[in-house]
Amino acid sequence: MAVTASMVKELRDRTGLGMMECKRALNDANGDIDLAIEEMRKSSGMKAAKKAGRTAADGVVSTKVAEDGSYGVAVEVNSETDFVARDEGFLAFVAKVVDKAFTTKATDVAELMNGELEAAREALVQKIGENISVRRSLVVSAEDGVVDSYVHSNNRIAVLVALKGGDAELARDVAMHVAAVNPRVAKSADMPEEEILKEREIFTAQAAESGKPAEIIEKMIEGRIRKFLSENSLVDQAFVKEPELTVGKLLKNNNADIQTFVRFEVGEGIEKEEVDFAAEVAAQLKG
Repeated sequence: MAVTASMVKELRDRTGLGMMECKRALNDANGDIDLAIEEMRKSSGMKAAKKAGRTAADGVVSTKVAEDGSYGVAVEVNSETDFVARDEGFLAFVAKVVDKAFTTKATDVAELMNGELEAAREALVQKIGENISVRRSLVVSAEDGVVDSYVHSNNRIAVLVALKGGDAELARDVAMHVAAVNPRVAKSADMPEEEILKEREIFTAQAAESGKPAEIIEKMIEGRIRKFLSENSLVDQAFVKEPELTVGKLLKNNNADIQTFVRFEVGEGIEKEEVDFAAEVAAQLKG
């Protein structure tokens, strides 16, 4: 059967896939649209697997918090480009991921993606033509307090904050601060010992070059360690909305304390592959 433009359009409308891909599928299926769809569905898993090796370091982060403020979830879903991260179909998929994470409280990505979500991801990879992956999911709960969140307007930074005492507005303000300032820990006592030792080594090497007496050098090092801890501990930082207050003072004024916080930033820690597109195109033309 001859494949017509109207048949290609119908298949494209029903699948959302590219025109050339729809035309090839119809030719292979001898014009049978239902058979073409069936074969395309069979190949979607293979096609998604081929995309999986490509680095997905863009994307969005998203959160959802229980109405009673008892817990919240944060997820990161990656794409290869910022263009896809703004696609409505991609964002709809992210919403499904967040909803399932919220309902199941799953923090294991394999468990979260099992079943319909993985099928939806593979279909989206086939439709969009980029690797898409759910990178992480995390749950934050509050004991005798409240959880709230803040997501930066471009969906690239998301924060969950759990307070003991306080209210949702206060938790949201602290979450906004965390998004802007990016503290390493909630309190100085939470700083990993290995990080303190690493900073001490650096400060010791710097102070040794000053030529000052050993006892002065030791005081210099201790002072720098205290400064390092205060600059990187949430409660010791100047609150972004009221710099005359530390976050710790803000919480104390509202009969609250920090329990924990989580900050997700899109692509953090992912090594991005630098691509020379001009060279890539030239290589393809040669081939």
